[in-house]
Amino acid sequence: MKNFIYVFGILGFLIVGCGTQQTTTSNEDKEEPVRIANDSLEYEITIIDPGFTSYLISAKPESYYSLSTLESKNRVYVMEWNSRFRSPTRYNSNIYENEIDYQPNIDYGMEVNYKLYQYFQFAQKKYNMRLSSFRID
Repeated sequence: MKNFIYVFGILGFLIVGCGTQQTTTSNEDKEEPVRIANDSLEYEITIIDPGFTSYLISAKPESYYSLSTLESKNRVYVMEWNSRFRSPTRYNSNIYENEIDYQPNIDYGMEVNYKLYQYFQFAQKKYNMRLSSFRID
């Protein structure tokens, strides 16, 4: 069984399982989704959020971070994200639409952790939110 995480922007959001395709009205708004996969774990993250591809290109490179740092930051971000998902009356359910299935005992590898971390950084800026009190950038 293959696990999927889809991250969508304002028109759709983080989804575990099958997702929908985003449509836009302008060619300028169209962006290729960012796909991150760990085929040996049968795990995939697809991020479809306008602006994320550009953000990722300008972000610090993977080599700037250690895997252990990214894993620890992602655990905190995922816990906060999931907490907000479970509180739809307190937080915008259009952003925190689905729970993230990120298990700390699974080694997702550097690429998955790096791009997931970068998505959290991007989302915090784009949606003017703060998922934790720390930053490593």
